[in-house]
Amino acid sequence: MKGTLRIARTLLSVYYAYMVEYRAELLLWVLSGTFPLILMGIWAHASESGQFDFQPVEFIRYFLAVFIVRQFTVVWVIWDFEREVLEGKLSSYLLQPIDPVWRYFFGHFAERFARLPFAFILIALFFWLYPQAIWVPNPAGLGLGLIAIALSFCLRFLMQYTFALFAFWTERASAIEQFWFLFYLFLSGMIAPLEMFPDQVREGVLWTPFPYLIYFPASLLVGLPVDLWRGLLTILGWGLIFFLVNRWLWYRGLKQYSGMGA
Repeated sequence: MKGTLRIARTLLSVYYAYMVEYRAELLLWVLSGTFPLILMGIWAHASESGQFDFQPVEFIRYFLAVFIVRQFTVVWVIWDFEREVLEGKLSSYLLQPIDPVWRYFFGHFAERFARLPFAFILIALFFWLYPQAIWVPNPAGLGLGLIAIALSFCLRFLMQYTFALFAFWTERASAIEQFWFLFYLFLSGMIAPLEMFPDQVREGVLWTPFPYLIYFPASLLVGLPVDLWRGLLTILGWGLIFFLVNRWLWYRGLKQYSGMGA
């Protein structure tokens, strides 16, 4: 157990130092995640007509929560893994007594801490521009929201890492993620709260993994009514499915990779 914790601490400190080296690039990545704040203005203005159940301030708070969730759940492992498979760098990782997935995982985890200062600055600027949107989540909602964000990140990472394993068979595994991202964009709650969907469409979407990547944790943060246990069980269920597919692809992919002369 001590050895495992020491390895985790070492990987976290190494990748945090690596991420901090690229502060300017990291700032650009944080700014690229401000898309929900743009949509916030559009929906808030549209809600002034009274045609939606949400008030303008509710849209403002929701999309701020979406921005926060996105800062903690963004994932790019498929591009790193694809490049290292194509360049043969994965071979050196396979010689070491640790599954390469932990390098990618702790790289992502450390990046969360490195981007926090930039995210806090943007949030402070947001509240300066929209003081009427300031709210303090209740302790229960905040705690459940943080748990949901952690689970959502793990699910998003597992999903993308599973797609990344197709790099053992194709040079463009990232194309799978780009296609998948279209569903993620429209069904996750990033474009609009799921309350804006027709009832039957919303009920169908809630059985997919997408709403639990953004909408579910964001709703917990702002206090929107959601089925907590259904959300948590759905995340765990999809996580189990992707985990089983991931392990199957991993063992099959290693045989394919060694067959290429790695």
